[in-house]
Amino acid sequence: MSERVAVRKTYKLYIGGKFPRSESGRSYLVQSGDGTVNVALASRKDARDAVVAARAAVKGWAGATAYNRGQILYRAAEMLEGRREQFVALGVPGDEVDAAVDRWVWYAGWSDKLAQVYGGANPVAGPYFNLSAPEPTGVVAVVAPERPALLGLVSVIAPAIVTGNTVVAAASPTEPLAAVTLAEVLATSDLPGGVVNLLTGRTTETAPTLAAHMDVNAIDLTGVTDAELAADLEVKAAENLKRVLRPAPADHDWFADPGLGRMTTLLETKTVWHPKGV
Repeated sequence: MSERVAVRKTYKLYIGGKFPRSESGRSYLVQSGDGTVNVALASRKDARDAVVAARAAVKGWAGATAYNRGQILYRAAEMLEGRREQFVALGVPGDEVDAAVDRWVWYAGWSDKLAQVYGGANPVAGPYFNLSAPEPTGVVAVVAPERPALLGLVSVIAPAIVTGNTVVAAASPTEPLAAVTLAEVLATSDLPGGVVNLLTGRTTETAPTLAAHMDVNAIDLTGVTDAELAADLEVKAAENLKRVLRPAPADHDWFADPGLGRMTTLLETKTVWHPKGV
């Protein structure tokens, strides 16, 4: 009997709640614990398609209750916990998987509390109520850190979506398997299609498209390590006054308390005046 030829797995993109191949048909080889696998190589067209999917999901996700968004993030933590060994088999350290689970839970807990901390009633002179309330910015493009591939990705996606934004994330090009497997987790976590969209491949190809896209409201450059590329992306983002999160320092500790900064930076504040009754 001849030796069997294995069927090489192909990991696809995650756009609009589905798993399409790159429209270009391209892929690249990545070493996995089980051998070599194919990973989709996203194109600029894929990036634009992901923005369309993210924009279509904004209304429903931003309109969901904060409590409901927290429930869905907690469900993502449950599903990730259940697939812990699969991530370890892909080469993700066990403590990183545990930290990623905890990070989902941490942000889920803030979902219905952030408005009380970041908003509230303002003291004014006169017979009026003056109330400030946080609202999502809209579509957020994210360049995830290369390492840690899983915890870093969760740490930039979770604060954006818990506050009601939708995300297009360019995953680590060198360690994409954690991202594509996380996409499988999100697809089974009650997260509406289009809320998170994941692109694999060359960040240098997809990030400029996202930075220049006029339907992207903010861009997180956390994972950009090239200073020249970061400066170019900021210039492109300025075309429609995108909110920009600067690249993370090289020594950033992803296991540390993340704080509220990533959530509050991706919020707008609406202030409403209302007359008091007599």
